[in-house]
Amino acid sequence: MPKVGIIMGSTSDMPVMQDAIDILKEFNIDIEVDIVSAHRTPEKLFDYSKNAHNRGINVIIAGAGGAAHLPGMVASLSPLPVIGVPVKSSNSIDGWDSVLSILQMPGGVPVATVALNGAKNAGILAAQIIGSSNSEILQTIIDYKESLKQKVIDGAKSISTNK
Repeated sequence: MPKVGIIMGSTSDMPVMQDAIDILKEFNIDIEVDIVSAHRTPEKLFDYSKNAHNRGINVIIAGAGGAAHLPGMVASLSPLPVIGVPVKSSNSIDGWDSVLSILQMPGGVPVATVALNGAKNAGILAAQIIGSSNSEILQTIIDYKESLKQKVIDGAKSISTNK
């Protein structure tokens, strides 16, 4: 079964990262969740990044606030796709420091970056990456997108009937 690794720099990132956990559970994709600090546990970061693929991880979602080095450092060490979630944290400059730290990666070290606090989209993107080679997950994504479309159609109907 495909698996997504969800990591974050500290427990304070969990309220944001919970959205990725929830959507991946909704899609029935196995997850592994851990705290991996780029600055406080660098040895753990190296081990996690270099060995995630050996544990069956297919995609890594890394959330970080402040200087937000976690996603880029993971991407520099791992052969897996990494999705960065900038987190607006207590030591953040309105989240812009996190956004730019994750977004502005040098050539050769890509990190797919979602919006500030955009963990739900990170989860959906991880599922889409897996779905590109897994027909069951692909169908789950197709159904999910159809449900989004249906919500808009139903919302439009409710507005037009209230006139």
